[in-house]
Amino acid sequence: MAGVLPRFGPFGPLPPIDEFGIKETRPRLAGGRAGGYDLVERMEYLYVRVVKARDLKWSGDFDPFAEIRLGGHSGATRHIEKTASPEWNDVFAFSRERIQASFLEVVVRGKGFAKDDFVGRARFDLGDAPLRVPPDSALAPQWFHVFGKNGERAGEVMMAVWFGTQADECFPLAVHADAAFAVDAKLAAHIRCKQYTVPRLWYVRVNVIEARDVVFADKTRVGEVFVRSKISSQVHKTKTCVSRLPSYGWNEDHMFVAAEPFEDHLIISVEDRVKVDKEEVIGHVHIPFTDFERRWDARPIRPRWYNLVRPEGAAKIEKFSAKICVRLCLEGGYRVLSEPVHYLSDVRPAAKELWHNRPPVGLVELGIHNAFGLSSMRTRNGRGSCDAYCVAKYGVKWFRTQTVIDSLAPRFHQQCLWDVHDHCTVLTVAVFHNCQIGEKGGLVSGDPVKDVLLGKVRIRLSTLETGRIYTHAYPLVTLHGGGIRKMGELQLAVRFSATSTLGLLQTYAQPHLPPMHYHYPLSIVHQETLRREAVAIIAHRLGRMDPPLRRECIDHLCEVQSHRWSMRRSKAHFFRLMAALAPLFAALRWFVDVCHWKNPVTTVAVHVIYAMFVCCPNLILPSFFVYKFMLGLWNYRFRPRHPWHVDTKVSHAEMAHLDELDEEFDEFPTARPPEVVRMRYDRLRSLGARIQEMVGDVAAHAERARCAMAWRDPRATAMYLLFCLLLAAITFLAPFQAVALLTGFYLMRHPRLRQRLPDVPANFFRRLPCKVDCLL
Repeated sequence: MAGVLPRFGPFGPLPPIDEFGIKETRPRLAGGRAGGYDLVERMEYLYVRVVKARDLKWSGDFDPFAEIRLGGHSGATRHIEKTASPEWNDVFAFSRERIQASFLEVVVRGKGFAKDDFVGRARFDLGDAPLRVPPDSALAPQWFHVFGKNGERAGEVMMAVWFGTQADECFPLAVHADAAFAVDAKLAAHIRCKQYTVPRLWYVRVNVIEARDVVFADKTRVGEVFVRSKISSQVHKTKTCVSRLPSYGWNEDHMFVAAEPFEDHLIISVEDRVKVDKEEVIGHVHIPFTDFERRWDARPIRPRWYNLVRPEGAAKIEKFSAKICVRLCLEGGYRVLSEPVHYLSDVRPAAKELWHNRPPVGLVELGIHNAFGLSSMRTRNGRGSCDAYCVAKYGVKWFRTQTVIDSLAPRFHQQCLWDVHDHCTVLTVAVFHNCQIGEKGGLVSGDPVKDVLLGKVRIRLSTLETGRIYTHAYPLVTLHGGGIRKMGELQLAVRFSATSTLGLLQTYAQPHLPPMHYHYPLSIVHQETLRREAVAIIAHRLGRMDPPLRRECIDHLCEVQSHRWSMRRSKAHFFRLMAALAPLFAALRWFVDVCHWKNPVTTVAVHVIYAMFVCCPNLILPSFFVYKFMLGLWNYRFRPRHPWHVDTKVSHAEMAHLDELDEEFDEFPTARPPEVVRMRYDRLRSLGARIQEMVGDVAAHAERARCAMAWRDPRATAMYLLFCLLLAAITFLAPFQAVALLTGFYLMRHPRLRQRLPDVPANFFRRLPCKVDCLL
C-alpha cells in the first residue's frame, strides 16, 4: 500500500509530503504568444502539408504516395491507386525539440516499390521555413519539382512547410511523424486531438390513456391487455388491464430520453397476455417525433388517437378498427441529467427558448500541460511504456488531446475554453491509456480492448477566484480490487473569468436546476434510470464521430457506476457526516463541560453572559451575527489556497478491506462463488440490522412525542396536560426573564447538585408508549 515517502536533504531527513496531495507548480506560460494559448507552454512544430502531385513520370501503373524524411524520423501519406496526379492533402508535424537535421526530404514512391526505387524527390532547407503563429493567415502551398535518380524532372508536388505552434489549426489534423512508435494511417486518426459536441437531449413523455375497439379472434376471450412503448432500446410497459368490454384504460406515463436530431420512432403496441409466458401483439403504430408537441411548462397536452395496424402473420379479424389514445410531448423544461447532480457541468434546460434565463456569466479556460510519473501500462523493447491522452468534459463540449505515444511523461500543452452559465458546476479532466495502439490493440486485432483510466481531476468553478490562474499538479489516483494506486500526476492551469459580476452574484439566488424539476419533480429512481439511458445515447452518438470517443471514457466521465453499492463509499459518507457535524458535537461537549463546572472561570463567565442576554434579549441576535462576522474574518487567514482534489482519506480508500473493494468492483449480477456471496450477504444484513435499529429508535422517540397528547396512555397524558397548565400559570405570573434565568441556571447547576440517575422529564419521556408493540 502506497503511503508517505521519506525525503532526505543536505542536512538530514525532510518533513514528509503527502504522496496523494496536490502541489502548486510554476510552469512557463506562453503569455499570449501562441495565438491565445496563454495558459500552456509554447511548443513549436515543423508542419509539412503535402497537398497533391502532378505529371509523375513512371513506366506503367503504380499507386503513388509521398514519404517525408527528416533525419531519423519519417512519415508517409496514404497511397492513391493508379494515377499520375494523386491528391493526398495530409499534414505531418515534427517537434522542433527532436529535429536533428537541417534538410527535409520528400520522396514520391509507389506502393510495392523496392527500398531504393522512387519516382522523384525534393529537398528543402529548414532555414528557409517561415514561422507562423495564429491568427496569421494560413500559408499557401506551392509547386516544387521532384527529380529522379538521374537528375531529370519526374513531376511536381504541391507542398507547404512552416514552423508553428500547437495553436495552429493544422495541429489536430497532423500526423506526429516523430513519435517513438510508428502508427499506420488508419490508427493515426484515433490518436489526434478532437473536439466533440454532445447532442441536445430531451425527455419524452408518453401518456397512455386508453384503447378502444379491441377485438380478439376468440369472441369469448376476456382480454388481459397492456401497452408496450418503445424508442430505440428503451422499452416500457403498462400494467395489465382485464376487461370484458372492447375498451381498456391505463392513464400511465412513460418517460424516455431522445437526442437531436431525432432519428428513431416511437413504437406503441397493444398486446394481449395469452398465457403466463406468452404474449400476442394485437396491433401497433409507429409515430414520428414530428407528431410530438414541445413544451417547457406545465400546460396540458391534447390527446391524439392513432389507428392500430395488425402485425404480419397475425390471425385475420373482420372489421379490425382498434385505436389508441395517447398524449405525446417533448419536455423542454427539464435538464436531462447525464451525470450525477453533484457533478453537473451544465444546468440549462433542453428548450433553447429558456436559455435566455441563464446567460453566460463567465468563461473558464483550461490548459492541459503535461503528465509525469505515469505508471507503465505496457512493455516495449524491454522497458515500460504508456500511451496517454486526456479528455476534458464541461457542458456540451468535450475535448480530447492527442495521444502521446510511448512516454511516461507526456507533454500535451493544449488549451480549451467554455462559456459558463452557472459557476456552481464541475469541470472534469480524465487521463486514459490508449489500448488501441500496438500489436494487441483493438483497432489492429479487432478485439474489444478498453482504454484504461489513469485518474480523474474534478474542479468546482465556484471555488476558483475570478481572474486568478491556478497551476497545480493533481495526483492521478485509481481504485481497483487490489487497493488504491497512484498512476502519476497531471499538471493543469485553470482560469475562471467573470463576464458579468452582477449576473455571477445573481446565480446564488436562482434555483440550481430548471423550475420544472421543482414544480413537477421526478423520483430519484426514475432520474437514475433515465440517466443511464442518457449516457447510452451520448456514447452512441459520440461513438459515431470520427474518431469515436470510446464508451469506457464516457462511462468514467459520466460516473455511470456511482449508483452501485459500496461498503467503502458508505463508510466514507458516514465519516463525512461525522466530520461535518464535528463543530456541533464540539459545542455540545463544551456545554456539557460548562454544566459540569470543568472550568469554573468559564462557567461563571457563561452564567454572566447568559444573564445579560436574558435581561437584554434584544442583544441576542445582534451578538450572534457579529460573532459570525468576526469568526468569518478570523477564518479568512486560513482560507484554502489550493482547489480541491481527489482525497484518498476522504474517500476512505487507504484503509478499505480487499474484500470490500472486490465487492465494489464485482459485476452486476455477481460472478463470485456462492460462499463469497453468502458471506457478503450476511455482512450486509448485519449492517442493515444496525441501521434498522437506529432508525427504529428515532421513530420511537418521535412516536413518544406524539403520544404525549394522544391519550394512548391516559395517565401520562393527564399528567402532561396538568404540567402544561401549571407551566402556563407560572409563565403568566412570573416574568419571562426570571423563568429563563432559573431554567438556564438549573441546566448549568454544579455537579454537587446533580444525581447520577436520569432526570424526571427524561424518565417520563422514556415511559411514554410507542408503536413498537404493533410490530410483528
